[in-house]
Amino acid sequence: EKRSTRRACSSQKCLRVSGKHNDLEQVGRTPRHHTFFEMLGNFSFGDYFKQEAVALAWKLMTRVYGLDPARLWITVFRDDEEAHRIWTSEIGVPPERVGRMDEADNFWSMGDTGPCGPCSEIHIDRGEAFGCGKPDCRVGCGCDRFMELWNLVFMEFDLQADGSLKPLAARGLDTGM
Repeated sequence: EKRSTRRACSSQKCLRVSGKHNDLEQVGRTPRHHTFFEMLGNFSFGDYFKQEAVALAWKLMTRVYGLDPARLWITVFRDDEEAHRIWTSEIGVPPERVGRMDEADNFWSMGDTGPCGPCSEIHIDRGEAFGCGKPDCRVGCGCDRFMELWNLVFMEFDLQADGSLKPLAARGLDTGM
């Protein structure tokens, strides 16, 4: 579908009644799961993509909001070499703070078919006091030390009924913070 605008942003009030990852039982038990929250988003409909999205997200988090870059950790989809390179080589996040995750954590789809793509998430390290105490504690650990702040979804594929991925004619961006 052709859009009259190539960029958009939103502030949406969200009421969680179900979820793809079915984590409703965690609502109220962790600082990461809520039934009602406000999500900020920005979207690109065939305009900017990974490089610009990552740079804009980093600028907003570190320069505008003033978050300490040393407390920010990144995840990328395990096969997304482009996103990994942008975060480490262009933004300068140390490689040891960029984790590679599987489909369950860093690949978004709306359903069994349709637009989808790899994700890159920004997490904040809340400190050892919120952690599990394990020496290998890092993003992806089940403890409360690392909290996701922003999910950048790089919509570049159309998931087919047979599970194959067909490249979209116009790549897009769908983020949620």
